[in-house]
Amino acid sequence: MKDDPAKEAVRHLQAIIARETGAPLDHAAAMDMEAAVARACGVQPLDASDFSFVRREVTIVLADLRGFTAMSATQPAGVVISMLNRCLGRMSEIVFRHHGTIDKFMGDSIMVLFGAPLEHADDVKRALACAIEMQVAMHALNDEHLAEGLPELYMGIGINTGTVMAGKFGSAAYSEYTVIGDEVNLASRIEAFSLRGQVLISETTCQRCVDYIEVSEPMEVFVKGKAQVVRLRELLAIPSLDLRVPRQEIRRSHRVEVKLPCVLHAIQNKIVLPYSIKGRIRDIGYHGVLVELDHGLDVHTDVKLEFDLHLVDYHASDIYAKVVKVGQDADGFFAGLEFTSVNPDTNMHIQLFVQLLVAAQ
Repeated sequence: MKDDPAKEAVRHLQAIIARETGAPLDHAAAMDMEAAVARACGVQPLDASDFSFVRREVTIVLADLRGFTAMSATQPAGVVISMLNRCLGRMSEIVFRHHGTIDKFMGDSIMVLFGAPLEHADDVKRALACAIEMQVAMHALNDEHLAEGLPELYMGIGINTGTVMAGKFGSAAYSEYTVIGDEVNLASRIEAFSLRGQVLISETTCQRCVDYIEVSEPMEVFVKGKAQVVRLRELLAIPSLDLRVPRQEIRRSHRVEVKLPCVLHAIQNKIVLPYSIKGRIRDIGYHGVLVELDHGLDVHTDVKLEFDLHLVDYHASDIYAKVVKVGQDADGFFAGLEFTSVNPDTNMHIQLFVQLLVAAQ
């Protein structure tokens, strides 16, 4: 269905401005333009001329570039700025095409609203299609980067739908139109759990268009500020639009950096050997760890592993794992271990431990 003339004009003007200047209008200028176009077309926009606000349902898309900080430390400033502008410019074009509103750029992150200041009946569907196209665009951008000898960049995206306060906040000296509320905070928490190339959505967002999208089985995570676990799903595709997320991450969970002393016992012929091997866990995820050791282990070695998760007051024991990679660096030997058997209680505490560290980042 075609939008009304005011919305079409705003979308085209925003795209032209972004194309010619390399960035869209800031909040204040964008609101002035939308109001002026709406008045010229005889359409009443959301009134943001004063400091009143309205409560309305909005879908928030929060996207963050992964690896940008590390890349900034190794590339010249001109290259960094050029890559960031290219990426954000491409994302802006996609947002405007789906009639979303860029709320703000936060360094290498972008927050997009669907449902404010202008509402559409299909805002949630627009937001989901926009997110997938953003990931498709990142895939294409990385092909360009590789051809130019530049490092790859990845994006993690979190989406939440809920009721927020929308309006113009600030003072006479400075103000901006934005949305605030717990649902905005939740969108940020969801984004923090997304892996490279992944789109994670809240259960509320999923319920709004359950027959429209293809998603993963639900996953439950512990989110800072929430007493209960939060259920998330990975957005995989929108079959009717022939859109599918080109995942860039083969990991099955976050891995967080830690410094956890651990003890390993090698296993031979299904017998746990009595001598212990002391090590230190360098990073941990739901399904494995990277361990520093004083001496090397062979690939495919089976081990029994135990360590303390002080953050959740739990001693993890009876964890069985297999060595899947080995190496050596300045700190000594290291081994990548993939869990092969973990009892349910230990598994739950490992996931809680990882999630708390992710939420604290």
